[in-house]
Amino acid sequence: MPEKEALKQGPVTLEEIEPGIGLVTMNRPDRLNAMNLEVVEAFESLFQALEENESIRVIILTGAGRGFCSGADLFQVAEHSDHEAFKSAEMYLRLIQKRYSNLCCGFRQIPQPVIAAVNGAAAGGGFALALASDVRIAAPEAFFVASFINIGLSGGEMGSSYFLPRMVGMSRAAEILLTGRRVPADEAERIGLVNRIVPREELIPEALSTARAMLGKSPGGLRLTKRVLDVNATAQSFESALDLEDRNQTIMVTSHDFFKRVSEFTT
Repeated sequence: MPEKEALKQGPVTLEEIEPGIGLVTMNRPDRLNAMNLEVVEAFESLFQALEENESIRVIILTGAGRGFCSGADLFQVAEHSDHEAFKSAEMYLRLIQKRYSNLCCGFRQIPQPVIAAVNGAAAGGGFALALASDVRIAAPEAFFVASFINIGLSGGEMGSSYFLPRMVGMSRAAEILLTGRRVPADEAERIGLVNRIVPREELIPEALSTARAMLGKSPGGLRLTKRVLDVNATAQSFESALDLEDRNQTIMVTSHDFFKRVSEFTT
């Protein structure tokens, strides 16, 4: 099946719902959009397609049905416990673990800002995908669970121990990761895990409104803002953070778009 066709009907779909705005839907509603290797492969194809697509400039990520993403498909894990990947730590790391964790790298490396429209459960890997997005908007029914520790794993996976403390502070992050408890939408908004809560029927329209606001900015401005936020989150010093900002502004100030927009403000 051609890659473009696969992205229209596979376990992860991509649709340009408005010019410049792509809707990415995790599409296994019968399993609350749980992830397996087929989902991982679909995301890998998606990232490649988005890297090469200059027409889609903002992404909305959501789940089909009543869930966002319930994490790894544990039923399939149990069925394949004799898989060769479980025979050694090195093999598991190479064949499975790295591929799952690279999904969050993919969302950070694509040039498009990602708006997570969290319509229901965001657990385990789904929680991590929400954290790896640039903006999170949630329905009242949404909830977040770092469920890794609940099934005998470490509480940090797929970037959760990196992103979560930066969003909610170390103490709150430690409690969420160590207990594996459910964080309801209202608490998530209060502690800064989500930007805002809107009624479920308004979730995609609200995400679209945010996407349109981004779409009104220059393509280069969007890409470089996403990159500077990533890089300067771990800048070694204030001066090195300024160096990257200065580089980006120098690139953008010499663009045609800068002077066009300045003239709009001054005329």
